[in-house]
Amino acid sequence: MTLAKRIIPCLDVDNGRVVKGVHFADVKDAGDPVELAKKYSEQGADELVFLDITASQQGRDTMKNVVRKVASVIDIPFTVGGGIKKLEDARDILLSGADKVSINTAAVKTPELITRLMEIFGRQCVVVAIDAKRIYTKGAAKGKTMFRDKKGRYWFEVMIYGGKEGTGLDAVKWAEKAESLGAGEILLTSIDADGTENGYDVELTGAICKAVNIPVIASGGCGKASHMRDVFEKADVDAALAASIFHYEKSTVDKVKRYLKRSGIKIRA
Repeated sequence: MTLAKRIIPCLDVDNGRVVKGVHFADVKDAGDPVELAKKYSEQGADELVFLDITASQQGRDTMKNVVRKVASVIDIPFTVGGGIKKLEDARDILLSGADKVSINTAAVKTPELITRLMEIFGRQCVVVAIDAKRIYTKGAAKGKTMFRDKKGRYWFEVMIYGGKEGTGLDAVKWAEKAESLGAGEILLTSIDADGTENGYDVELTGAICKAVNIPVIASGGCGKASHMRDVFEKADVDAALAASIFHYEKSTVDKVKRYLKRSGIKIRA
């Protein structure tokens, strides 16, 4: 049975405001998180993702007051990430109204945290976010999942601290490990595609989808509804996350859903 695909708007929040950048840089204001969350919920979004994008690199906690305000105006599943470093952080976020917690930097730094979160809150609550960047190499990199295009051979490196620091980890293999440790879902963002509005990285997304047996959310690069169609058809991803297309009102969630239905994609009502 084919599960219905999900459409998930993303709120990247910095200092209480929704922002949007390109390649994780040059961020610009995009609005109030509470107003946008309410609008997307009313438009028929299946879920919402809230990422406090500077919490980890600034060494601070996620803004729980903003999370509470967002949770109060929506009635759809709500994932929150950014600055979650320990069990107590996750508990606070869930008590503030989130349904799931997303960890990225902390998952890499302390992999056992994935397992502890799964044991206490349940696998369905644990989202491991992977920010991946394309790394070209002259030869086959030892222990890496290699790809090839016109420029040559490359692999995808896991980046942390909001894309500021490399880890040396292969994204495909890290996704497999995250699943084995207890992740219930992978939120996969292509840094190369982020903010470009040129489409998702179908190759990276497809490789991760084949490597794991848990749901994968594609993120980074959506500029129009056809990009979602492409990633659903070519990578068989479970959900498509987008920001710019909705924040700047190039389309709405309900319009995107109607387009996908006409295109033969099974989506939630």
